[in-house]
Amino acid sequence: MALTDLEIAQATEMEPIEKVAAKINISKDALERYGKYKAKIGFDTLNALKDEDDGKLILVTAINPTKAGEGKSTTTVGLGDALNLLNKKTMIALREPSLGPVFGLKGGAAGGGYAQVVPMEDINLHFTGDMHAITTANNLLSAMIDNHMYQGNELNLDPERITFKRCLDMNDRTLRRVDIGKGARVNGIEREDGFNITVASEIMAALCLAEDLMDLKKRFGQMLIGYSKDGKPVYVKDLKCEGAMAMVMKDAILPNLVQTLEHNPVLIHGGPFANIAHGCNSAIATKAALKMADYVVTEAGFGADLGAEKFLDIKCRKAGLHPSAVVIVATIRALKQHGNVAYEDLKEENVQAMLDGCANLAKHIDTIEQFGLPYIVAINQFESDTDAEIEALQNWCKENNHPMSLSQVWAKGGKGALDLAEKVIELTDQPNQFAPLYDEKDSIENKIEAIATKVYGAKGVEFSQEAKEQIEEFKQHGWDKLPVCMAKTQMSLSDDPKVMGRPEDFVITVRELRPSLGAGFVVALTGSILTMPGLPKHPSALDMDIDENNRITGLF
Repeated sequence: MALTDLEIAQATEMEPIEKVAAKINISKDALERYGKYKAKIGFDTLNALKDEDDGKLILVTAINPTKAGEGKSTTTVGLGDALNLLNKKTMIALREPSLGPVFGLKGGAAGGGYAQVVPMEDINLHFTGDMHAITTANNLLSAMIDNHMYQGNELNLDPERITFKRCLDMNDRTLRRVDIGKGARVNGIEREDGFNITVASEIMAALCLAEDLMDLKKRFGQMLIGYSKDGKPVYVKDLKCEGAMAMVMKDAILPNLVQTLEHNPVLIHGGPFANIAHGCNSAIATKAALKMADYVVTEAGFGADLGAEKFLDIKCRKAGLHPSAVVIVATIRALKQHGNVAYEDLKEENVQAMLDGCANLAKHIDTIEQFGLPYIVAINQFESDTDAEIEALQNWCKENNHPMSLSQVWAKGGKGALDLAEKVIELTDQPNQFAPLYDEKDSIENKIEAIATKVYGAKGVEFSQEAKEQIEEFKQHGWDKLPVCMAKTQMSLSDDPKVMGRPEDFVITVRELRPSLGAGFVVALTGSILTMPGLPKHPSALDMDIDENNRITGLF
């Protein structure tokens, strides 16, 4: 019986974090250690790197995810290990997992099999406390807002137009809409509120696009908290609590250094959801890694329609990044599911269904080509993949001139991606014409239309009456000149999670817009996307345990 990801991680002897840091020329005195195997790197060290040349940035993305799994983080880790095996000084930059998916259904974000980041249990649980700091900063602001109204409401805030929500790093559907301040007046002003999951908090988005702590404090001040009774926007700076919020984040803003199973350095920092927020690790971590390594492998959440689009249109634009290559991950199992094979039948050979599912892969390839970037398709191989399916997929890629590599990182670690690594190196040597898909100074409607038609393949966009009114209001405040962050289901190119493959002749419906001014973008909510997920019928938490020796079981 195959070992679980957790068992593989627990069987690995980790190197002291000082030894890992030495590989990227970071002295032990520059580390703020969290035990033996985790550390933060301070700004004194990061600022000293600013004059170093940048390495080459490699983005790992994927097709639309399915229940069958794609292995994007696993491929990212395995590719980083493979590049190091080829004696290329390489770092990996990943997002921090959210406890919601960890205890829910999706799982963590530390890779899998023999392509993992460790200490796996710590990373998937509390890690260095960054998520808790974000939750605290968010809820500090919420408490300050309600206290301000209770203590006299000098800013004349309208309790019915408070837009900033509380947050919790857990899937809890019952908190989507709540009534607060019920009962006696000493309990505060009665109003309707709600919770986002922490990774959907604007605090998280601002953290991941900030340059440093002072920039983060400035971003906090720019956040919208709601409107006054005469309709004027009210910001955090009006409430004068951005300093306290930044103080809470003084450690969380520092990137976290850990290691792969093969003892290569990894920075894990920040973790906004890609179906709600912008789905990329912090700009601070990515830019630091580029100064410390010749190659940096990073990933963006879900498929190229979400994480990659936001990485390229938002993060690269705001952080001044220029990627050198893109890896598009797919599995034969997932392609068959996009070809309308039921999940329980995926182990059965079905070449035609797989080829039908390649339509989804083709659209994601098309998206990356529109950004002007070289790419390669990485097929994350499973034991159930047959020779006929592999040959058919290789022929499909060859006939359509798509570079491709079979990857076996789950089973073999870095050795399973040596061919992929060699081909990626060749791609990064090519000049490219990378450019975002739209001008951020264009109208909100045109920016959303560009994403929907060019990336999703939609024939157009419909805006609800509420969204139309919000667009007009945003224009008055100058918020319409910001990039757009689409909140859309990850399961489909459309805004309907049940539609797989490559849908055609569909319309994207934008029901609501939210200004995320601290992050520096406008969020467009489509379909039935929710900013607070719920738990499934059988949450993963039911299969988890810990014994008297502190040994964890059931964590993937």
